[in-house]
Amino acid sequence: MELGIVGLPNVGKSTLFNALCNKIAAESRNYPFCTIEPNVGIVSVPDNRLTELYKIYKPKKLTPATLKFIDIAGLVKGASQGEGLGNKFLANIREVDAIIHLVRCFEDENIIHVNSVINPIQDIQTINIELILSDIELLTKRIEKLKKQAKGTKSLNAHIDILSKLLSWLEEGNVAKSFEAEEEFKEIISSLGLITSKPVIYGANLKEEDYKNGLENNKNLQNLISFAKQEHSAIFPICAKIEEDIAGMQNEEKMLFLNEIGLEESGLDRIIKAGYETLGLISYLTAGEDEVRAWTIKKGTYAPQAAGKIHSDFERGFICAEVISYNDFIKYKNIAEARENGAVRTEGKNYIVEDGDIITFRFNV
Repeated sequence: MELGIVGLPNVGKSTLFNALCNKIAAESRNYPFCTIEPNVGIVSVPDNRLTELYKIYKPKKLTPATLKFIDIAGLVKGASQGEGLGNKFLANIREVDAIIHLVRCFEDENIIHVNSVINPIQDIQTINIELILSDIELLTKRIEKLKKQAKGTKSLNAHIDILSKLLSWLEEGNVAKSFEAEEEFKEIISSLGLITSKPVIYGANLKEEDYKNGLENNKNLQNLISFAKQEHSAIFPICAKIEEDIAGMQNEEKMLFLNEIGLEESGLDRIIKAGYETLGLISYLTAGEDEVRAWTIKKGTYAPQAAGKIHSDFERGFICAEVISYNDFIKYKNIAEARENGAVRTEGKNYIVEDGDIITFRFNV
């Protein structure tokens, strides 16, 4: 899973990126365009199930699922025409699975805001316009290319027609993900790589005082929550400064700090949950003396395709999957006892893998 962190300059993207990745990779300063090149960080996905399996198997290796964060330079009005740091950074956004749009929801006269006023909805609209304009440019070129190839070909003419409707939709100021298309054209539109077709998760950057004073009293946050609800987008409140403060702490110390300000989990945990839910992802597990590991797949994935995440031979030569749920495994503590109690199932090609399944694949190539 790759998540791109975007937002206006100076809203806290680099501070958050450094905290989440527990490293000082992205410069963080009180002026616009501090980040020039996109910074990439890979973090492990926290999963208590892996910890428990590790205690039981004591394997040589523990491999959690991973999440890639890309800190993309701040975008400004006119970015699609090259203003600020321009099209180079719009191209970086096209590569991610989902967008974390960090929005400043706190007041602080000591921290510069590029628009000189704190207005989360206006900030979102500023960036959305640039993303839409960038998509319009890409789509226009695509349509022109198809028209040259068409020469009376009915199938291509149908493609041109639907893409022209999408272009009109974008030109009206709408995002691509809200465009309704017939099922047969959805894959074509998906293959275009339009930025505004990507899922968006809004991050509301707050001050520590906002948690103490009550989040319901932050009008900027409440406006953003209403906006995200209308868009059917996920949203999570976060304080980049808090995340920076706890980044180097041990887990117990971290939880004590968070509990003192009324939080049950870190921002990283909340982002991961939002990302998995937004993208429709789950994890299945493999466990043994050599390795305990989590594998990330889409909800609704069939067993052979899930096996293919490990190796293409597993999918090609799939015979069956021996499956036990995590809860059943913890109940019986070992496969032998679980098997005796009928908790281990043999599943075929039509089995849809569920979150937390512990699977052994049988295959023959």
